[in-house]
Amino acid sequence: MNFDFTEEQQLLADSVDAFMRDHCDFDAHRRIVATDLGYSTQNWARFAELGWLAIPFNEHDGGLGFGPTELSIVFERFGQSLVTEPYLANIVLAGGLLNRLGTVEQKTDWIPRLIAGDAQMGVAYAEKTGRYHLDQITTTAERTEQGWQISGHKIVALNAPNAEAIIVSARGEDELMLFLVNPKSAGIQLNGYPTLDGARAADLELRQVQVDAKARLGNQHAALPALVKTLDEATLCVCAEAVGAMTILLNKTTEYLKTRRQFGVPLSSFQALQHRATEMFIEIEQARSIVAMAVMAAESGIDVMRSVSAAKNRVGRAARLVGQEAIQLHGGIGITDELDVGHYVKRLMMIEALFGNTDWHLQRFAAG
Repeated sequence: MNFDFTEEQQLLADSVDAFMRDHCDFDAHRRIVATDLGYSTQNWARFAELGWLAIPFNEHDGGLGFGPTELSIVFERFGQSLVTEPYLANIVLAGGLLNRLGTVEQKTDWIPRLIAGDAQMGVAYAEKTGRYHLDQITTTAERTEQGWQISGHKIVALNAPNAEAIIVSARGEDELMLFLVNPKSAGIQLNGYPTLDGARAADLELRQVQVDAKARLGNQHAALPALVKTLDEATLCVCAEAVGAMTILLNKTTEYLKTRRQFGVPLSSFQALQHRATEMFIEIEQARSIVAMAVMAAESGIDVMRSVSAAKNRVGRAARLVGQEAIQLHGGIGITDELDVGHYVKRLMMIEALFGNTDWHLQRFAAG
C-alpha cells in the first residue's frame, strides 16, 4: 500500500510547515495564550488566506472538498507548534455539523464566513451527568409558537467565549436535536475560562432560551448520527495532533539528554535513560501507525467508529507515557512555565480527555 502523499497533500504539508516555522514558535505561543482571546487574529486571517479553513467543506459550498487525510496532515503540524487557533471548534466541529445537517440557508449564512475567517462558532454538547454519552443529556427543547424553548446546562464548549453562534444539543420530542443559538440571547449565562492548554471554553446555563424554527439543524432523527460522525472526525484530528506533539517532546528530550551532563558525561550515555527514550520512540511510532489506520478507515467509510476508538485509546496511552517521561527526564525544569515541554504535556492531557478518554474508547471499541 502506498502511504506517500499526493502532490496536493505534500504542498499542503509544506505550506503548514513553513507557516509554523515562521509564525508559531514557543515565544509566540506564550504571548497568544496570555491574551483575552487565547488565539491570534492575525494567524487566523492567514489560515483563511492560505485556504486551510476551506479544507473539509464541499466544493459547491466554496470549500476544497478534502477529507481526513488532509485534516490529519494539518493537525499533526498544529500539534508540533502548540497552535491554539480554534480550528477544531470552528471548522471541524461547527463546520462539520453544518456540512452534515445545515439547510441551504444555514450553509449560505455560515460556511462562506467560516472559510473566510470572519465567523467564530462553538458547539455545546457535553453535560456533567452525561459523561461521554452524547444522548444522555438533560437539556430540553420544547416546541413553542415561535419555534423552540431551550433550558439546561452545558460544559466545556470549546471557543464559546469568542463565538457569535453556538450549536447546542437538547432533547425534544424523544430525540436529540441541535440548534444554532446566539450566545447573547436572553436567558443565556456564559461562564468563560481558559482550559489547561491555554485555549478558551465556557459553561452555558440556558433558561428558557427562545430560538425560531429555522435555528434547528437537521431533520428528524438526523442529529445524533451526525454528531457522532463529527466527533469521530474531531477525535481523529486530535489524535494526529497528539502524534505531532509527542514527536516534538521526543526530539526535545533526546536533545536534552545529549547536552545535559552528569558525573562528567552526557545523560544520553546512561543505558537506563537510553531505554526510556527508546520506549518513548516505540510508543510514538505505534500511535502514528494506528492513526494512519484510522485515517484510512475514515477515508473508506468502513468500520470508522471502532478504528477511531482504537486510535484514541492507543494515542491516549502513548501520550501519558511520553508526557511523563519527557517531564521526568528533563528534571525540575520540565514543569516550569518557561520551558515548552510542560506546555506540550498539558495539551496532551487535554487531548486525552477530549471526546472520550482512553478507558471510554476502550469500552466503545469492545462494544463494537
